Amino acid sequence: MTSAPSVTAGLVARAVVGLALLAAPAWVVAAAGDAVGHQHRSLAALLVVSALAGVLTLVRVVVLARRGPAPDAGRRVLRRAGAVAGYALLVVLAGAAAWLRPFPATPDALAALVPDAAVDVVEEDGWYALVPRDAGPVGLVYTPGARVDVRASAAVLRPLAEAGYPVVVLRPPLGIALTAPDAPAAAMDAFAEVDRWVVGGHSLGGVAAARYAADHGDDVAGLLLHASYPMADMSDADLQVTSVWASDDGLTTPADIAASRALLPAGTTFVEVDGGVHAFFADYGAQPGDGQPTVGRAQAQAVIGSADLDLMARVAGTDGAAG
Repeated sequence: MTSAPSVTAGLVARAVVGLALLAAPAWVVAAAGDAVGHQHRSLAALLVVSALAGVLTLVRVVVLARRGPAPDAGRRVLRRAGAVAGYALLVVLAGAAAWLRPFPATPDALAALVPDAAVDVVEEDGWYALVPRDAGPVGLVYTPGARVDVRASAAVLRPLAEAGYPVVVLRPPLGIALTAPDAPAAAMDAFAEVDRWVVGGHSLGGVAAARYAADHGDDVAGLLLHASYPMADMSDADLQVTSVWASDDGLTTPADIAASRALLPAGTTFVEVDGGVHAFFADYGAQPGDGQPTVGRAQAQAVIGSADLDLMARVAGTDGAAG
């Protein structure tokens, strides 16, 4: 028969898993604030599932504690094997919920989402847009970096909207760009007045944008990479491409950018943000693993903004206006 200490240890392990399933979403909400509500709804759904699984797990612990050990040894072995597999999956669920916590946008980014006489702000389930009151025919679909509040890119991208270029920022499922590889298409369809599109993104968002651009050359005129690079060779793509990178980036390193040159079209424009880091391409604070900046955020973002405007102007066929 199973000993009492063994039963108690099993119940304690189950209780720990249940508490972890409850703690993970609680910590995410506490740490990320209202960022969760502005991400793709799949993140909120995952957190709810984790919390419900935690409640059910703790209820199960109480039931088992009152019932005591099963009398049949063979049945106990089968149940134990199934329970181990099930609780392993629940541990993965709790870990995923915690790991997917978005880095919340700073006040500077949130201030850029206030509509004014020049720019309107439109929100939909899969994206939000900075829409010029007097929009031209060239727009940008942009994918944020992994686990970054989608609003964090607003201040960096708003100058494009103020120059007349509609900017659509995607909300990828779970905050991971590669979960919805065809998401730009739906955003583009919502703006019939735009006839030339640039796709772009930060970090993993740029990887997703590059893949989309390579696969949809007829629908895309340009590619904007922020601290990012393609994962496959697209050197023969007929695109206007700009790769903006930071010299002190600890995540997308200068070596990564150097290696990406062979994967991009020969006419790609590379713009270095001297002294900048990975987290300067949006406003969400510091990021673990990043480098140490030797230049101010505002100065770095001025370089980024200038490079972005130059690419959009090239696609528009103008010298800087939205065409």
